[in-house]
Amino acid sequence: MDELISSRASSVPQPDGTPANRDTAHGQVSGVSPLPEGPVPIGSLVFADELPDGVVVADEAGRIIVFNRVAARLTGLDPAEVIGKFVFDVLPLRDAEGRDWWVYADPYHGLPTRTRHPERSLYLADGTEILVSVSYVREDRRKGGARGSHLVRRLVISLRGAQQRERLERSRAELVSTVAHELRSPLTSVKGFTATLLNKWGRFTDDQKRVMLETVNADADRVTRLITELLDVSRIESGRMEVHRQLVDVPDRARKIIAGRVAAGDAEDRFRLEVLEGLPETWLDADKVDQILGNLVENAVRHGAGIVTIVVEPTRLEGEDDPAAVAVSVRDQGEGISPDVAPRVFRQFWRGKPRGGSRRGQHGGGTGLGLYIVKGLVEAHGGTICVRRAPGGGAEFRFTVPAGTAAA
Repeated sequence: MDELISSRASSVPQPDGTPANRDTAHGQVSGVSPLPEGPVPIGSLVFADELPDGVVVADEAGRIIVFNRVAARLTGLDPAEVIGKFVFDVLPLRDAEGRDWWVYADPYHGLPTRTRHPERSLYLADGTEILVSVSYVREDRRKGGARGSHLVRRLVISLRGAQQRERLERSRAELVSTVAHELRSPLTSVKGFTATLLNKWGRFTDDQKRVMLETVNADADRVTRLITELLDVSRIESGRMEVHRQLVDVPDRARKIIAGRVAAGDAEDRFRLEVLEGLPETWLDADKVDQILGNLVENAVRHGAGIVTIVVEPTRLEGEDDPAAVAVSVRDQGEGISPDVAPRVFRQFWRGKPRGGSRRGQHGGGTGLGLYIVKGLVEAHGGTICVRRAPGGGAEFRFTVPAGTAAA
């Protein structure tokens, strides 16, 4: 907290009754230190109203000297009216059990070695839940080896609304519920067929055993796919998705995806690959490209109709003159996706129902995570993806990724 924090609505009474208002860079008043004369190093000045979270700063006496705009929005208080008042009167924080946080935390007279309180849920007088974290700015008053204490110079309180956390918790609960539901069916099948074979092995013919084992194998693959989706979601949300670049022939990867679909039983004439000239040399993550293409093709096969066309072409990144990028479009000839629904298709658990009862976006294990993962994989490459109406009708998923370099 060595930086100068300025609030646009600060007016702190001084002991002699004279306000300590100073002109700020905005031409308004502040109850903190005056702006330094001469050049100010970049990063040494922070205006509290520009911060994304609520910030309340109290001096060594507990009087509020900074109350920014976000704090005013979260609490419903006017900064001009609370500046100079005691922070424990303005923010009567209580925990879920109704205990007064200021009493049991005792920030001004507690342990002198304490530097912060981690974020936790507390409640205002009207029952509003907010997430509160507190930091201490201390001043060591020991002189000449004399016994002293680390006095609180400022108390910095950060406030955040609880709505975002509630949405995150609901999302996680929905993820757990969805995955548990999707896991129940294949695991029940695996357990049932395995127990049956173990107990009655001699009663079944070789063909019957083969059918049961093939079912167990397919359901085990489904469980593996679900777990892989969960790991992908975790990496995407935490920003830990790693891209291992190598020289990738995108049209060749598309051919292999199509060959795999044909080997699995799809008609060969169901697919078409178009490759335009002038493709740049592309350095991408081969496994992730396969996953992107595989998910989009499967989505088109399951929820589209007619021929599935993959178009690979060179393109330019937005704002770039160098055409060092590749665009891939996966088109079907189904009913498509309406423009008002298009912005939502890449969200978690999206399951739009086109006419005919199929659920676009719910491919693979049916978790509704497939297209969300595709978007995360594309963005991990520094690319973008969108959905629109295909030239001949149906849906077109188009993603663009920079060609990259071997050192990237």
